[in-house]
Amino acid sequence: MQPKYTDVKNKRNRYPRYENLEIIDIAAEGKAIAKKDELVVFVTNAIPGDIVDVQINKRKKNYKEGYPIQFHKYSSERIEAFCEHFGVCGGCKWQMLPYDKQLFYKQKQVVDQLSHIGQLELPEINSILASEKTKFYRNKLEYTFSSNRWLTQDELSQEADPEDRDVRALGFHIPRMFDRIVDIENCYLQAEPSNSIRLAIKKFCTENDYSFFNHRTKEGYLRNLIIRTSSTGEVMIIISFFYNDKEKHEALLNHIKEMFPGITSLMYVINEKMNDTISDQEIILFSGTDHIYEEMEGLRFKIGPKSFYQTNSNQAYELYKIARDFAGLSGNEIVYDLYTGTGTIANFVASKANKVIGIEFIPEAIEDAIINSQINNIKNTKFFAGDIKDVLNAGFITKHGKPDVIILDPPRAGLHKNVINSMLFAMPKRIVYVSCNPATQARDISLLDSKYKVVKIQPVDMFPHTHHVENIVLLERR
Repeated sequence: MQPKYTDVKNKRNRYPRYENLEIIDIAAEGKAIAKKDELVVFVTNAIPGDIVDVQINKRKKNYKEGYPIQFHKYSSERIEAFCEHFGVCGGCKWQMLPYDKQLFYKQKQVVDQLSHIGQLELPEINSILASEKTKFYRNKLEYTFSSNRWLTQDELSQEADPEDRDVRALGFHIPRMFDRIVDIENCYLQAEPSNSIRLAIKKFCTENDYSFFNHRTKEGYLRNLIIRTSSTGEVMIIISFFYNDKEKHEALLNHIKEMFPGITSLMYVINEKMNDTISDQEIILFSGTDHIYEEMEGLRFKIGPKSFYQTNSNQAYELYKIARDFAGLSGNEIVYDLYTGTGTIANFVASKANKVIGIEFIPEAIEDAIINSQINNIKNTKFFAGDIKDVLNAGFITKHGKPDVIILDPPRAGLHKNVINSMLFAMPKRIVYVSCNPATQARDISLLDSKYKVVKIQPVDMFPHTHHVENIVLLERR
């Protein structure tokens, strides 16, 4: 199924329409590239070989951005998308691109970012590690309730009375539209019972006339649904309500409990804030345990409702093995694991090190990291909660010992300058930098380049059918 596009006329007629543009490449962030009189035009939802008319919706001095409004020719590489929501939903945007081509452009993104942004001297880059699973590979999904779902062009053209439509939704955001949600029938990202649970929740809430959240007026009862699964077969459900209605939430939660007795952890949160984040909220246990477990190489990891864990469990194991191999541990090293989360990498490498120090911003994650060491009888780890730019300083490093190896896996924004300065003070023999954003990774490595050289690079595909790529870089002291 190919995406359908409709020309939306701009009221002010400020933006041009370009006709018969040939897509010639794919750039960072998954945007396709065309050229109009030597001006670069970034185009969404297209691949090399497509010939399209493009409606421009953003203008900059050196480039323009737009979206296809008509396809004159489809690329010979384009394949049929497998999901009915393709072209509308914000996920899995590369379904029309064969998987080997997805890997090609992800590898190219890593090379381009490290070369052009970092201006780095690079060794030969290892071929990207493909994901064994390309469907049902995620262990966590977050859905949003909406009182005003996205309507397709087919629905809008129907003659039915708009008041007869059920416009409630439980699904994903339309890209760049905070108040529009695609109602998801079937999602190929997370294995069962994920789809069945979501559909059963929506059915119960619709039949019992629960109000869905309106993202413009900030009204409505139901806000979000989080489903977490693990390779051990455990399931965690978290439902977010805008206000407390004990009778309603108990009725819904009891219904879920009865329909899906295999759920390990059933939780809820009353989130009265204007934003959807629940990291600063109390999450209440309704039934079961307040955690689930993930397993990896004989180790067990406790996953709480606020815990970060790589969302592709199978590929996370491959990534951690590469990071451990890059670290080159002999058993005598002091290792710092920055942005340790629930201590997964720290505990994973602990048997190969003398001592591992983990630092993480979220206190609840550090609590889980400590428990994870205890569960696995690991005694050579220490964990500290706090903002890494403040915790990791000369005093901390002097007190706990200069690291021989630093392993870090920061957020997409990359490293604060204070963290880089502290790393340069510590001067470990090796730095293993894991990143979900090769652009900020390249920027950060360039700031370390005077003292460290890039020795190995290994891209890893954690998210098939998206442009996202994980990259591991080994730096050694010059």
